[in-house]
Amino acid sequence: MKLEDREIYTLEETQTILKVSRSTLLRLIKKGLIKTAKVGRQYRILGQEILHLVSPNLENKARKIYRTGRAWVHKDIDN
Repeated sequence: MKLEDREIYTLEETQTILKVSRSTLLRLIKKGLIKTAKVGRQYRILGQEILHLVSPNLENKARKIYRTGRAWVHKDIDN
């Protein structure tokens, strides 16, 4: 499946693209990592949001946050 940034995807299509379970995808949505529009009881996800999730910039940001937290924990342990 080709991912288009201006296309609108359903929850099931997004699951297929990202190769994650429904519960994982819902967790990502609830944590705000994927912005969605809710139409009735269904989520609609813009392709741009999916691309943003897998972009290197977001991965680098997550890595930086992890390292900062890890350094903080080790600092407390060492003292």
